[in-house]
Amino acid sequence: MGGAQAGEVASRIAVEHFEQGLPEDGTPEERLSLVVQQANREIYERSHTEAAAAGMGTTLTAAYLDGDHVVIAHVGDSRAYLMRDGELTRLTEDHSLVEELRKKGRLTEEEALEHPQRSIITRALGPEPIVEVDTLSYRVRSGDVVLLCSDGLTSMIPEDAVARTLAGTTDLAVTADRLIAAANEAGGRDNITVILFRVEEVGEHELAGPADIRADDAPTIVAAWTPDGMSPDGAGLAAPAGTRPKPVPRARLARTQGWTRPAERERHFGRLGKLVVGLITTAIVVFFLGAGGYLASRQLYFLGTNGQGTVVVYRGFPYVLPFGIPLYETFYVSGIPAATIPPDRRATLLNHDLRSQTAAENLINDLELGKISG
Repeated sequence: MGGAQAGEVASRIAVEHFEQGLPEDGTPEERLSLVVQQANREIYERSHTEAAAAGMGTTLTAAYLDGDHVVIAHVGDSRAYLMRDGELTRLTEDHSLVEELRKKGRLTEEEALEHPQRSIITRALGPEPIVEVDTLSYRVRSGDVVLLCSDGLTSMIPEDAVARTLAGTTDLAVTADRLIAAANEAGGRDNITVILFRVEEVGEHELAGPADIRADDAPTIVAAWTPDGMSPDGAGLAAPAGTRPKPVPRARLARTQGWTRPAERERHFGRLGKLVVGLITTAIVVFFLGAGGYLASRQLYFLGTNGQGTVVVYRGFPYVLPFGIPLYETFYVSGIPAATIPPDRRATLLNHDLRSQTAAENLINDLELGKISG
């Protein structure tokens, strides 16, 4: 995540957690979510114990093939798409300030693409000890292509151009290179990650057409039996009597990561197995209010007053964006009326200077103990 330290460390931690595989118990969505939470916890703890990793974080989009479903776990503003019969469907929802404004009708799609705060994300791995994870299950059929990408792709080229490129060739490696080249030609203002895989051999129960692409109303458990009686994760299982084993989807995967200068394009490290994980690191170099601004806002505090004139510790930046969107939240309400603080001290305490959590808490403690006076 750009604008903060050690984003590549956060990404590596998340990848390593997925490389260990998924836990055995629970639905696929629950198992994916648990791995994300474990990765988030380690990133959070290391960012608070290692100075070089302070404030680190990463976005994440993961895909798991389970029977006739692809299960998605998602945090941040990277995206997952499904391409079927020439139609591209976005499977994920951005966790970003601009997306929130768009959903509320305060921004159009066109305005969102050029909004100056489009890099501010509202969710990531690392800033908090517990992260909210979106998990969704979608039915797939033979020939479906799944695209995982960072916003370095979708912020540079529109979705219809992505769809045309995907439809232009069946060679996924070539397609990935073309997508990255197109994003670079459009300006390449951000790092670009593209992961593609094709689903094969889903079976006779596959869906009829693009209209069937949808998120299930509830997590779906699919028993996917392999011909040798083993479950996809390797556990020994026997198919019920009279049940015809169902082919397990296989995926062809093309992985390519490109940077903002085409000459620096390099292959993205990955691992192909039953578990197809796309860890998308949003490495955006931004000014003040970007992805790094989001992370910084979780570690900066300032003193102010609420509507009742009480001294409050706020977390974030002391600013309000257009449309009345604050960049701060209430962290602690002291119960101390600001009017009881001598005017000269009040001016220096409540001037919205940014402080660390410890510094802000010490000031509040001194106020509550009566140590700050005129």
